[in-house]
Amino acid sequence: MIKIAIIGASGYSGAELLKILLNHPHVEIKNLYGLSTVGVKISEVHKSLRGMIDLTIESFDENNLNEIDLVFVALPSGESMKVIPKIFEKGIKIIDLGGDFRLNDLNEFTKYYKHEHSALDFLKNAVYGLSEWSENEIQSAQLIANPGCYPTSVQLALLPLLKNKIVNENFISITSYSGTSGAGKSATQSMIFSEVNESVRAYKISSHQHIPEIKQYLKHFANSEPNFSFVPHLLPVTRGIYTTISATVKKEVDENLINQIFEKEYSKKPFIRLLKNEIPELKDVVYTNFCDISWNVDENKNLVLISTIDNLIKGAAGQAVQNMNIMFGLDQTLGLLKCTEKKW
Repeated sequence: MIKIAIIGASGYSGAELLKILLNHPHVEIKNLYGLSTVGVKISEVHKSLRGMIDLTIESFDENNLNEIDLVFVALPSGESMKVIPKIFEKGIKIIDLGGDFRLNDLNEFTKYYKHEHSALDFLKNAVYGLSEWSENEIQSAQLIANPGCYPTSVQLALLPLLKNKIVNENFISITSYSGTSGAGKSATQSMIFSEVNESVRAYKISSHQHIPEIKQYLKHFANSEPNFSFVPHLLPVTRGIYTTISATVKKEVDENLINQIFEKEYSKKPFIRLLKNEIPELKDVVYTNFCDISWNVDENKNLVLISTIDNLIKGAAGQAVQNMNIMFGLDQTLGLLKCTEKKW
């Protein structure tokens, strides 16, 4: 059994991790740690877990990790870097669901995350855990930087085409829509029901922290540096990400070639569903670890890609468990083919 600890178990991603791991045949959850909920039973924080797990949330102490094989860290930006060095130095495997170890460029990190990095020596040890594109690196890694939700949906759709050099890189338009759980549990006026209900709005145009992540890993995986815009929007739904990407393809490209490229890249990837011309819907991916991708090319060589995921599962906890399975040499689908319950 893989002995697990979770730091940040009281958040939305922590809740999804617990629901998935409780159904995993090779996992034993040993310790739960938190910041603001120390001393409280996890079943009181996430009442849907009553009768399934009653561990008490503790204050983090690296000296209590002697039996632990893997620590999931699901903390806000700036908090992960405070605890991960202590865990890493004990030789324990780590999967960080936050953004502290995704970026190599410290200037970009400071610009977009609005604070300094306090664990620079550990950045070189982090492997970016885009499961479908980093499998070999993940297998031998000690520290995984789990991708962000928006970058997961964007990269899974774009990378095969950029890798094969069939998209014009002069300009790519990326528009993404996310449910409110993407903002986490912290209460703000802009996120209350009466503000988001029956409305849609863009936010963080040109300043979202996932912009440099998308940029860095399009180059890393596809050796591509396209000029792109990324505009995130807030949807009045709890969860899910719907990404639409517009670009142009080279004149010799048709849909048949695109079909072949996607099939070659993803035919053996269990969590990628290729819909071709069928238009994806959020309701088909929420509460699952699947990414649905569709594409269309018109007579003027205008390309539209659509990618849908659950921001809390494929965009966070589900991909983290998929990465855990890869790290420990297990079938990638273990624990992930059962939908989580539709409640917190």
